[in-house]
Amino acid sequence: MSSQESSRPSDEDELFYTQCRAAYLAVFRSSLANISSKQQLCRVLQQAGRNPSHATLNKYWTSRTSKLNFDDFCEILKCERKTDEAELMRAFRKLDVNGDGCITHSVLEKALTSRGEKMTAEEVNAVFSLADVNKDGKLDYAEFCRRLASTAEQCQTAALENLKADAKLRRQNFGSQLYSPPKSSVASESSASAAQHAESDSSAKKDSQSSSRPPSARSRRSSLSNSVTMTSSSSKAGKVLEPQGLQDWRHGSMKGCFFVEEDESISSLQYHLHLPQATAVYLTIQPLSLSHRPDKPPTWMNVDTALFVTSAGETKENLSLVCFTESKDKDKYVWRGELSAGTYHLLPFTTGCRLKKQSKKNFSDKSVKLVYKTDTGELDLTSELREVLSEIFEVIDLDGNGLLSLEEYNFFELRTSGEKCDQDAWAVCKENFDMRKNQLTRQGFMELNLMEATERDGDPADLWVTLESMGYNRMLELVEACPFQIDVYCEGTQPSMQPLSLDSGTKLLNQALQKSITSRFGAKALRGHDNVFIYTYRGDHRISSLIANKANQKVTVHVNNEQNRNCCSSRGMTVFAVEVPARTKMVCQHVLPINEKQDWIYNCVETSLPSTSS
Repeated sequence: MSSQESSRPSDEDELFYTQCRAAYLAVFRSSLANISSKQQLCRVLQQAGRNPSHATLNKYWTSRTSKLNFDDFCEILKCERKTDEAELMRAFRKLDVNGDGCITHSVLEKALTSRGEKMTAEEVNAVFSLADVNKDGKLDYAEFCRRLASTAEQCQTAALENLKADAKLRRQNFGSQLYSPPKSSVASESSASAAQHAESDSSAKKDSQSSSRPPSARSRRSSLSNSVTMTSSSSKAGKVLEPQGLQDWRHGSMKGCFFVEEDESISSLQYHLHLPQATAVYLTIQPLSLSHRPDKPPTWMNVDTALFVTSAGETKENLSLVCFTESKDKDKYVWRGELSAGTYHLLPFTTGCRLKKQSKKNFSDKSVKLVYKTDTGELDLTSELREVLSEIFEVIDLDGNGLLSLEEYNFFELRTSGEKCDQDAWAVCKENFDMRKNQLTRQGFMELNLMEATERDGDPADLWVTLESMGYNRMLELVEACPFQIDVYCEGTQPSMQPLSLDSGTKLLNQALQKSITSRFGAKALRGHDNVFIYTYRGDHRISSLIANKANQKVTVHVNNEQNRNCCSSRGMTVFAVEVPARTKMVCQHVLPINEKQDWIYNCVETSLPSTSS
C-alpha cells in the first residue's frame, strides 16, 4: 500500500460520519442547523439507531445547554452504543423466573416501576400493549428484543436511503462532489437492491442528458479547487539557521501550556515582550518535554506550535502583525530578524490538528489511585500522583526558577478552580507550607495538595477536578494539553517577558492569524460570487485557509477534503460546512501532514450553493 493510500480515512470512519450526517439530515434540512431542545436530541439519536434513556438525554442536555451542533452530535454518537439485542435479552432473562421465554404484565410492571429509570403504570401499559402481539397477557421477550433492535436498524437504514435519494440534500451538505457512501455501507445489499441502485444510476444519466443547463455550466457551479503538493520535511531547504555565537546573546524564556476546552477550542496564556532597544532577535517555541516519568514518553511532542508577534497597545481593529514563526528546526518553530525597541504581544498558537478533545470512549473506566493511608493511618499522596504534581509544578513555574510566585500560582488557580488566591491567603500558605523568598517550593506545592486531600478525608474528587483541568485523564496521562516553552535571544539587549491574562486574547490571536493568511497570498473568488474570496496560506509545514465574505448577506461554504493525501485537518472531518456572516472573515481550516517524512497533497474543493432553491 502506498503512503497516499494509507493516509486516507478508513472505511469505518467514513461510514460512521456518513451515518451521522444521514441521521442528522433526517431531522434537519442542513448539518449547520443546531439541536435546540432535548426532544430534538432524542429524535436525531433515534434516527441514528440509538434508544436514549432519560438519563442519557440529561447527560448531554443539561440545564445550561441551549444548543448542540452537528460536531457535538457526532461526539455523542461515539460515546453511545447502538441498542444491543443480546444485552436486552440478558436483562429480560433475569426477570423470566419460569424460564419459558415469557414475562407477565405484573412482573414487567414491578421491574419497570421500581428499578432504574422508573416508568409510570400508564407507560408500562403502553409498552405491554404494543409488545403483547398475541394478546395473551404475556410478553415474548425474544420477539420483543428482535423487533426493538430491528426498528433501531431500520431507522438508521431509512435515514441513509433518504439521503441517497435526495440529490439536492446531498449536494447542499456534501459540497459539489458527488456523494457515494463507503463500500462497507452497501456490502450487505441484496441483488434486488443492487439492481435498484443501477436503475438509479441510469435515471441520473438521463437527467443529466435532459437538463436545460449545459454540463459545462454545472461543472463551474460556484466551486473553487486548490491543489498544492507539499514535500516532506526531510527534504526542506532554506531553513532559518541558528545565529552563530547564540550562546553569547542575551536570553529570556517563558513556559506555558495549550489546553483543550470543553467546546474543543484551545486556550493558552499570552505574553508581553519588552525590548529596551532595537536588536537582532532569534525567537523559538516548542513543546516542552517533562522528564519526571521516563517510562512514559510524552505524547504531545508532535503537536505543532507557532508564535505570533504583534505590536502591543493597538486595538483589535488596528492590530499590527510584526512577524510569526514559519520555519522549523526539529521540534522548534523559529523566526529570525530585527525588532525595534518597544513592547510586543507574544501570542502562542497551535492548529488543533494534533491536539484535540478526547472521546470519552478512549478514557479508561479505571482510575489511578491518588491517595492512600500509611501504616500509622495518616493520608499521603501516591507516588503516581506526586510524579504528575511535579509535572504540573514544572508547567506552571513559568519563569523556570524552581519556585511559584503568587502570580504563577494564580494562573494555576484560575485554571483549576476559577478563583484567585489573595495576599491574605498567600500569607496563610507561607505559614503552613514550604516557601522560599515568598514563593512556593515544589515540596510546598505537594504539601498544599496533601492538605486539600486530608481536608476531604481522602476523597479524591477535588484532586480529579484539578488534574482533569490540567489535561490529564484517569490514567494520569496528559492527553488534552501541550506544555510549551518560548525562548527569545537578543544580540544587543536583555529581553524581558511577562505572562498576561487578557480577556481579548482570543480576538487578538484570531486577528493576527487572519492577517498572516491574507497578507501573504492573493485571494481567489468563488465562481459566481464576486464578493466571496478564499485565501490559502502555504507555509513549509502548514496550510491554512480563510473565507472572506464581503457580501451583505451570510454565505455557507461547503468544504471537501476527500482528495487530500497524507493530510489531517483541524476540523477533524473530510467534508464540512462553514457559515460566514455578512462582511466577515473566518478561518476555514488548518491542514498538516499526517506523516511529516512523506510528501503530502492538499486538494481542497470549496463550494458555495445559493440558500434558495435553484
